[in-house]
Amino acid sequence: LNVTEEKFVLATLAGCTEYKSLLDVVVNAFYAQDGRYCLLSERNLYIVICYLATFQLEELGLQHFSRIVKSLDTAKMQKFLRFFFNNLHLNTWIKDEWSHFYDSPYVKENLIDPLLRWQPKVQQLIVQLKNKLNNLTTTVKTSTVTQPKEFNLTVPKPRAIPLPLPTHLPVREKRRPVPPSTYKPPKEKKQLEAIKEKNLQEAHVSIMFLFYSFLPSKLVLLYCCIFTRTFSETNLLLLHLITLRLFLYRVLEFVSSIDNIPIKLNTAAILREGALYQRKMEEELKRVENLQQGAGEPSEFLEWQKQMRGKDLEEQLAEIECRRLQGKLSHEEAVLARQNVIQENKKKADLLREEKAELMHQHAEKRLQKQKEMKELAEQVMEGHKNVKQVKTKLQEYKHQIAQQVSEESGELLRRALEEEEEKAKKRYELIQQIRALESVPGSRHKFVDLTETGGHGLFGEMSIVELRERLALLKETQKAAEEEKRDQIIHEKQAKEQLILEKLDQISQFRAELGRAAALKSEKKRKSQSGEKPVKDERILTLQKKIVEKKKERKKQAGLL
Repeated sequence: LNVTEEKFVLATLAGCTEYKSLLDVVVNAFYAQDGRYCLLSERNLYIVICYLATFQLEELGLQHFSRIVKSLDTAKMQKFLRFFFNNLHLNTWIKDEWSHFYDSPYVKENLIDPLLRWQPKVQQLIVQLKNKLNNLTTTVKTSTVTQPKEFNLTVPKPRAIPLPLPTHLPVREKRRPVPPSTYKPPKEKKQLEAIKEKNLQEAHVSIMFLFYSFLPSKLVLLYCCIFTRTFSETNLLLLHLITLRLFLYRVLEFVSSIDNIPIKLNTAAILREGALYQRKMEEELKRVENLQQGAGEPSEFLEWQKQMRGKDLEEQLAEIECRRLQGKLSHEEAVLARQNVIQENKKKADLLREEKAELMHQHAEKRLQKQKEMKELAEQVMEGHKNVKQVKTKLQEYKHQIAQQVSEESGELLRRALEEEEEKAKKRYELIQQIRALESVPGSRHKFVDLTETGGHGLFGEMSIVELRERLALLKETQKAAEEEKRDQIIHEKQAKEQLILEKLDQISQFRAELGRAAALKSEKKRKSQSGEKPVKDERILTLQKKIVEKKKERKKQAGLL
């Protein structure tokens, strides 16, 4: 590269590094939306194009920028430029995201407005790239198609039309007449209707016999006499209704006769009914005690309760209003805190800018200092080259001394290592001899077991086999005694529960008897009160009765005349 190209490349690299956070916003969004199928290895390419379009387009000019873009892949550049130079993207989320790093006025004036000014010209470049993509048509070699030719065949002569043979007209056979059974109902249908009617009559007879079993003998004779006559369907229906009413009357008499049959109760029902009667008795006793103590009407208590509820409601409303006002207050405090945070952020940004300027100044001073030191070092090196021979001789003597010292020390260390190895081999040999001597001594292989001794493993709670057996026997005896005790306790609890159920049954029978007596007295009083009172009839009913009597008389007179 020449000097200008090298300078341009270095400036581009420095700018991409400095504004990496801004460029990453656009490139990450491009990969998330339009560039989902682009390669991640091409990320730096999009970063460089984004940097040139944002910060260097004024210096480069559209001609140089379009030359750089057209030298790259057409489809990729057209897709990225269409995404980046979109008016909606620039004015919405790109502007908002860049405002997180720099002030909003700076972003609008120095970054977004220049891009919007260049947007029409860049749009022409995008159209050129699109046309270039559309014109890339692949030329396919077309092979020559074989053209078919007709065969040169001889044309056959036309055949003569044959004369028709003499034929007779077909004679139709006489059709059979429709059988008369078609218009008549089948015999099976008549048979089915007869069977159905017979079954209906049998069902009527069985129902009647069922009714007779519940009716007295006089009603049965009367009903048989009536049934022997011929009736129409409506009269027969009325007769069935009368019989049904008599049947229900007999059923009610039978049910009233079995009211006093005792019902068998289970344990839960007995305890539940006993608890109910006990609760009723306690409530009655409590009511009597309150009356004896002079309990009055609860109107004062209700008035006090109403006042207290009103006070509670007022307190709740006041608390709700307080909460609402507290919410407003917290909102105002949040707004103020946000404004304070913005001011603090601005102050911090100013401080950072000042620190950055100071650091740049310090960096420049350090750089100058370093250049001075390098010059001094170069001068020292030049002076050192003059005394190289003296230094070389001194260095060789120094190395020779070091080599002698190292050889002497290595010999001493080698001698010590050999002595240590010989001593270790002697000790190993003596140990092997002792082990072989112990192995040559014959030992007893039979082991005698003493059940009264422990294993000697050094564990906590270690015991012999005899002690273990004794403890197991004691444990079995304690378990057996506990089982017997639990069994006796269960038997006592069962007997106590049976006694409680018997007591509850006695109590229930007493309550039922008392309730029966009270119900009998109540019904007797009601019957006496009903017998003592004279029935009062309405005037409309009396007039209707009179009209009915008059109509009956008129009907009888007409019957007599007839």
